Amino acid sequence: MFPDRRVDFAFDPWECSVDAARTGSLFSAQWTEDDFKGEQVNRRGFLATAGAAALGASLPVCEWGQASEAPINHRLPPTDTDYQRSKSYIENVPVPQYHWAPDSAVEAFKDMKFGFRIHWGIYSIWHRGHESWPFLTMSFEDRQKYNQLYRTWNPAGFDADRWMNLCQECGFKMFAFTTKHHEGFSMFDTRTRVRNRANWMAAGGPRIENCDLAYSIMETPFRRDVVGELTTAAHKRGIKIDLYFSHPDWYDADFRPYGWHPLQVPSSPKLWGWQPGQESKEEFWDRLKKRFANRLVMVPDPTPDEVKRMVERHRTQLTELMTRYGKIDMLGLDIFWGPTVWPELRETILKVRQLQPEVMIRARGIGNYGDYYTPEDFVPTTKATTEMPWFVIDALGRPFSYDPEGTDYKGAKWIIDNLVDVTAKGGNFMVGAGPDGQGNFHPTAVSQMKEAGQWLQVNGEGIYATRPRPGSLWTDGKDLRFTRTKDNNTIYCFSLQWPGDKLMVPTLQSGEVKSVEMLGYQGKLKFNWDATRGLAIAIPEALQQESNRPAKYAWGFKLSRLS
Repeated sequence: MFPDRRVDFAFDPWECSVDAARTGSLFSAQWTEDDFKGEQVNRRGFLATAGAAALGASLPVCEWGQASEAPINHRLPPTDTDYQRSKSYIENVPVPQYHWAPDSAVEAFKDMKFGFRIHWGIYSIWHRGHESWPFLTMSFEDRQKYNQLYRTWNPAGFDADRWMNLCQECGFKMFAFTTKHHEGFSMFDTRTRVRNRANWMAAGGPRIENCDLAYSIMETPFRRDVVGELTTAAHKRGIKIDLYFSHPDWYDADFRPYGWHPLQVPSSPKLWGWQPGQESKEEFWDRLKKRFANRLVMVPDPTPDEVKRMVERHRTQLTELMTRYGKIDMLGLDIFWGPTVWPELRETILKVRQLQPEVMIRARGIGNYGDYYTPEDFVPTTKATTEMPWFVIDALGRPFSYDPEGTDYKGAKWIIDNLVDVTAKGGNFMVGAGPDGQGNFHPTAVSQMKEAGQWLQVNGEGIYATRPRPGSLWTDGKDLRFTRTKDNNTIYCFSLQWPGDKLMVPTLQSGEVKSVEMLGYQGKLKFNWDATRGLAIAIPEALQQESNRPAKYAWGFKLSRLS
């Protein structure tokens, strides 16, 4: 039933959590019948949980933490919007021939911790906010003008090496780039062709017309493969690559009506996967009208040939991205299709997995076939939201794309506090900021991200390649966050507020600690045990003056464990 895979259970009496020891079990994973169908049992989780259950009752109570991690369970949170949208037609357990990314890819993913999300496309010329989404509420005249912007676009300021140097200076271990956003403009040298598009200013109102173009960066005066240049520069520097790709395509009329396509059809409810229990059909159409600012355009249903052409173009573009640019670490899919074409989309995902066996695929639009989950614009309140690997995505300004207002950018402290909080919960954090139409990032965004990079030069060892403490031990009150090394010999404590002359750590005893250091400060710190408040760490008098502190925010403390 299980493929050959070596699993070692090397339990250390120290490697347990308070909750685990009290309940007699290290893990709280719940198994259902679906987990045991065919080959699709959660192998990592089943083996780890079985071993834990057998040994858990004999483990002593301790508060240092465990070296082994909770098992991966490839199930999206039931509250996730994307899961709710697709659960009626995407099977919970993938087909037997599918496999997720291997353990080595998951480990590399968990080690990254900090990434940079870059939204750049023709929407950056007008920068009306929120990437290409404003297209849906534009007048028909503006939509027509927007679709012609590529003809004169020549972003002379773009320099892939400069962007990747910025990544290094800011401490980003990976970057995500929009190869194609929803409006359908490809930022790479695609060989695919668009055959149908909307003429928004046609006599009598918008209609579908024939065309023959790639609708890509290679048809602009710029004529340079942006994805190619970025991936080359990233490979040279060892920066991991995430290629973002939108399932829907609002320029190509063959893709109607999926993913908020501006051309809708009579069968849209069925094709979208509308469920009677969710809303009435009237409510469905009212929701679309609101999204399109009451400019709902109805055209005939797609023909079988158009559907086939959509699937082939989508699959071919993903094949291009997976075969032309070397090793791709992550594939950031976005939005959704629907139940009628799900079998074809599933085949495309199977092909992607064949082309890049180690690529970590975002779960958007593909349910539990995804390797990782992405909370967007929010940070989960606890670490128990999902047992999938996860990556928070949040914008530094208001939109993910270029924001011309410097006062909109949230600041280095916002970056650092979120990075620490997310890392303590076992996730990764991706900061979003886009360049302007010429390829230049806002100087305020650059300054704030570089300040985060300076903080990481001091505190990075407590962030990169760390793992969370077990159970609820990732936090202690609103201001303390914890991480640990994989070997469990070191715990890092981050204080989000300056602790004053003494840092109290209630979940640790002095008898467990060999030494305490403050990251960026030379010398050991004194500590003792307070029977009512836990471990007490004395902060040197010299550090009470702000200018003497090794960082401006989120001060890190390194606690080494007695062997």
